[in-house]
Amino acid sequence: MLAIFLKTLPFFALIGLGWLAGRTRFFPPEATAWLTKFVFYFALSAMLFRFASGLDLGALWDGRFVMAYLTGSLLVWAIGFAAARWRGLPLPDAAMEAHCAMTGNTGFLGVPMLVVLLGPAAIGPVLMVLTIDMVVFSTLITLLIHAARHGRVTAAMVLPMLRGLAGNPMIVSMLAGLGWAVLDLPMPGPLDEFLALLGGAATPGALFAIGAGLAGRAAQRLGPALWLAGAKLVLHPLAVAIAAFAIFRVEPVSAGIMVAAAALPVAGNVYILAQHFNVAVQRVSAAILISTAASIATVPLVIHWITKG
Repeated sequence: MLAIFLKTLPFFALIGLGWLAGRTRFFPPEATAWLTKFVFYFALSAMLFRFASGLDLGALWDGRFVMAYLTGSLLVWAIGFAAARWRGLPLPDAAMEAHCAMTGNTGFLGVPMLVVLLGPAAIGPVLMVLTIDMVVFSTLITLLIHAARHGRVTAAMVLPMLRGLAGNPMIVSMLAGLGWAVLDLPMPGPLDEFLALLGGAATPGALFAIGAGLAGRAAQRLGPALWLAGAKLVLHPLAVAIAAFAIFRVEPVSAGIMVAAAALPVAGNVYILAQHFNVAVQRVSAAILISTAASIATVPLVIHWITKG
């Protein structure tokens, strides 16, 4: 267990360094925004393209894997939604809390960290989890909030959402990489070295940006935030584990990686959505801060459990 903790410690130390730089204003919010944009559009996209271009698409797709992750995640989503409605929150707030309870930081934290800690076998499952989160659940929250505010879903609402998905560099880079793999195109040496060099900036850049972004968050609305952080760090991986191992009998290595991805803290893009719709902003912000801090202890526990079989 200590060995796993020590392996994860450098990743969280980078987050802590970013937090310290942001907290002392040595790295101001404007710098964080530009660093995040560099990672999102360039470094992480290069890493995802390079990973995806080396995958076997036939081996990547596993219907049981998809159903297990969807089942576990939808269960947590439903619990989060029901708990919010029980507290008397309106539908948009309930939908945002549900989204917060099961959307992990797979892009900026999961892809760099889990591939290093769990090896190349983690690439396919982590990319599959990232795709489901972005395509299925981001679409779900957007449609629900629009429907609650306008009484119905129209083409005028759907088309901008589809354009947003099509313009998401993570989705574009993964699809481009999978297309490269399907066509079995050779990877020229200089291109591979360029992608490796640029993608190498994704891990430190993303982790530093996570920490710097957390520096501006305040731990307000602690009661709901603690519940949301607990749901994300405990309930989500537990539900996914039950679905993967007990119900759908997913291949053990892929199932373990799926659970590790589900154990990640709340994603920063949930806060972006909350700000965009002006829904549950303080609760989501505090849940990201608390879950990221607590994941220093919880993520090594989950990875220890996975690596011990």
